[in-house]
Amino acid sequence: MSHTEELEEFDAELELRLKREYADVYPLFGYCVCTQEATYLCNRFEREIMPQAAYPLFHVVMDDVWVWDKSRPSRIIPRVEIYTTQDLTIEILKTPDSDAPQA
Repeated sequence: MSHTEELEEFDAELELRLKREYADVYPLFGYCVCTQEATYLCNRFEREIMPQAAYPLFHVVMDDVWVWDKSRPSRIIPRVEIYTTQDLTIEILKTPDSDAPQA
């Protein structure tokens, strides 16, 4: 097996572990926040839109966060703060008074 094949196999293994972890932690969170750079699961967020001349600037603060990143040794982060001018998608996974994910 070549060095390149070994790296590809290792990367595929990391990706599979990440997908399994995502499936395990998904029910624990109320929101999914997606940017072009990353996907986050969180239980609380604040979003501020800062108008600019040519584009909006989004400032998002999230607490109790799981981040989709196979390079991190730990994906659970207490607080994340991001600024982006790219598309921002926020999905409600479950209502605050419900423990079940929304259909």
